[in-house]
Amino acid sequence: MFKYILKRILILIPVVIAISVLLFTISKLMPGDPVRAMLPSSLKADQFEAAYNVMYRRLGLDKSLFEQYFRWMWNLFVLRDLGYSSMMNREVALAVAEPLKNTIILNVFINILYLSIVLPIGIKCATKRGSLFDSGWQVFSLVTYSVPSFFLALTLIFIFGVRLGLLPMGGMPNSFMLDFAGNIKAWARHLALPVITLTIINVAGAIRYVRNAMIDALSQDYIRTARSKGLSEKVVIYSHAFRNALIPISTIIVNTIFSLFAGAAITESVFQYNGIGKLILSAVTMRDTMLIITMNLFFAIVNVVSVLVADIIYGLVDPRIKLR
Repeated sequence: MFKYILKRILILIPVVIAISVLLFTISKLMPGDPVRAMLPSSLKADQFEAAYNVMYRRLGLDKSLFEQYFRWMWNLFVLRDLGYSSMMNREVALAVAEPLKNTIILNVFINILYLSIVLPIGIKCATKRGSLFDSGWQVFSLVTYSVPSFFLALTLIFIFGVRLGLLPMGGMPNSFMLDFAGNIKAWARHLALPVITLTIINVAGAIRYVRNAMIDALSQDYIRTARSKGLSEKVVIYSHAFRNALIPISTIIVNTIFSLFAGAAITESVFQYNGIGKLILSAVTMRDTMLIITMNLFFAIVNVVSVLVADIIYGLVDPRIKLR
């Protein structure tokens, strides 16, 4: 196991380096001047030129592209300096701290609701294949899978925010003005619509995925053997079929867990939720080079690690898979 993990990590190192080179190159090819964008336009010509030269050197843009890349990678490796955000006028680590925390809070509730819906409903759809329950959820999956997230978000805002006035239409809770109980209530009200929107969008395809995995498992010979031995249907489904269906289903579970760090740019922008997705969308608009490439490299590393974890889980779930 240890040798396998070490081997996979060594293989992933050149992948991460290649991704970093690609991100750095694309960011440098983007049009616009990040230094000019972060300086106030009210400065006089001589003041603007002096401030421009100072900020240009402060961001390290006076160095060669090779030196800029290697300095950036080394600072990332030692976690000393993640770069400077021209849009936020602060270090990238400080600029993303609050949005990343808000995104994790949002995705924790999404993942809990998501898994509590996908697994039981997907299993029941497989066991009740062709029933009204199964057909209803298949139609629901097709409809919600086809609906854009911004349209669903705006619909929920119109119903629960405008018409009924039950929930806030967006923004962040004012935690500093509330006590503990009031803070919890405010967060729950502000999180309700984004959580519902992203959960509905995500469960559509996942239910079908779990259903198909369970149908495939239930059609195997060992299921007929288990039933012929007189085992109860619950034991057959959860102890035999679901255990073998966990191999493809574990991919969904791993991706769901690692999605804690991912943002939903469109949904967060519609609800004006201060998350990492909304921040990166603003960074692209303002050409905040260091924030864009640093966070994209972070997401790439998270995805690479999730693939490694999924492979390890495959070996733990299915004894037929040997980690060598």
